[in-house]
Amino acid sequence: MYNIRYLTGAVLCLLLLAAPGCGRQQQESRSMPPALTLAVGGENPEGYDPTLGWGSYGNPLFHSTLLRRDADLNIVPDLATEWKLAENRLTWTVTIRPDVVFSDGSPLTARDVAYTFNTAAAAGGVLDLANLGRAEAVDDITVQLHLKQPDITFINYLITLGIVPEKLHGQGYGRGPVGSGPYRLVRWDEGQQMIVEANPYYYGRQPAIKRLIFLFSGEDAALAAAKAGRVDVLAVPSSLAAQAIPGMKLHVVKSVDNRGLMFPCVPDTGVKTPRGLAVGNDVTADVAIRRAVNFAINRQALVDGVLEGFGRPAFGAVDDLPWDNPTIRFRDNDAEKAGAILAEAGWLDRDGDGVREKDGVKAEFTIVYNATDSLRQGLSLAVADMLRPVGIRAVPRGENWDRIKNELVHSNVVVFGFGGHSPLEMYKLYHSPGAEPSYWNGGFYTNAVVDRYLEQARAAASFADSIPLWQKAQWDGRTGLSMAGDAPWAWLVNLDHTYFINQCLDVGRSQMEPHGHGWPITANINEWQWTCN
Repeated sequence: MYNIRYLTGAVLCLLLLAAPGCGRQQQESRSMPPALTLAVGGENPEGYDPTLGWGSYGNPLFHSTLLRRDADLNIVPDLATEWKLAENRLTWTVTIRPDVVFSDGSPLTARDVAYTFNTAAAAGGVLDLANLGRAEAVDDITVQLHLKQPDITFINYLITLGIVPEKLHGQGYGRGPVGSGPYRLVRWDEGQQMIVEANPYYYGRQPAIKRLIFLFSGEDAALAAAKAGRVDVLAVPSSLAAQAIPGMKLHVVKSVDNRGLMFPCVPDTGVKTPRGLAVGNDVTADVAIRRAVNFAINRQALVDGVLEGFGRPAFGAVDDLPWDNPTIRFRDNDAEKAGAILAEAGWLDRDGDGVREKDGVKAEFTIVYNATDSLRQGLSLAVADMLRPVGIRAVPRGENWDRIKNELVHSNVVVFGFGGHSPLEMYKLYHSPGAEPSYWNGGFYTNAVVDRYLEQARAAASFADSIPLWQKAQWDGRTGLSMAGDAPWAWLVNLDHTYFINQCLDVGRSQMEPHGHGWPITANINEWQWTCN
């Protein structure tokens, strides 16, 4: 039987790296260990409740979803056996499997599905289900999701929202979740570890790896544990990915986890948001500045220097996703082009100090980044160096993340990271914002033509029909949200997610991962195999 005390002690030994002989058996034997140990971050202090946002980037682990994405990002069934959008595009009718039970053995019915969607909509948290009018169970295996207005991106919630049991859900649920996913939670020592085991009631392919231990230690402790042979899967930043760890192999996963500079797109007129936040920047309100920055940046140098080669240049928010428009690519690292754009717009270095000016305004701005994020710091410093030769002074400044979101976001250039498996993210980033947009379109970018394309895309009759509209929003040959159009962003890099994995562990083919929340590496955990005897 599974001995909690033994595993807890083993984990403490992993963290302390002190007890003689601790973990020795795993080091000296290639046979399947009693549990795989993962140090991949992802602890969710708020708990593991899908109705409050857990799993919103996909793969809630403890829970099933109606649909899911495969390794090629195709939409395939999970709980659902059939799903259909009505001709008026206002009602999804979903039929679910009749044989599913939760990890406590109780049946999962359409009533639980309806409850999950209604509860998530009412929560008003990370998930934006405001367009859901109501969800209702037609019978035990049929649920209908009624929308207030057509929105093809709503299908993303069928892919990401984990289903919870109505009878067990309530206060404290997130600390002891019961779901119908491939694993169930056994123990969570907050700030230290989480122990999970395979769900014997799971209806899908049973995972070969029966127990997992997630370590929530710091980067240095996790790396030391891996070097001592006591971690099987280790997530590392790109700066640490070039080293060798005995007994482990590097696993590199392509991602749409991007980093970019968001520009305030309106001038500073003294207008403030309802919360009193300053809006606008007289320098970046000029599209010539924004376009010149885009041309002056050497993105491959950022990949090579800041990401240690683990990534690729970014030209948009949705690079290489099905709704990406490849025509928006351009040749960067072109100081001559950047200088010509600035000069034509009237930005000249009149006093010889190396910084251009126009109408008495210097071409200078602050690049604000999260002070605890060394990668964003590195990007900010490198970009500042790249802009200096074209006559733009950028001053990197690390700030508290809360202060960035709550004070600085609308009047400063900010290094943000996004990247998801739904075009809804593009809509939120670029559609004309309301009076208080927070970090979604915090630069107050607006373009009526882009808005129309984005709205038409959401209202499309099918996902396939929406793709050309998403692409036109980026660039339709005359205008768009990309650099060739209004350039409200200077996208910099797409990260590779880098992991060290026990050389006896085969994790299969990983899907292109989204922005790093949760445990994206485990999206295909049912396919993981231990290859050593």
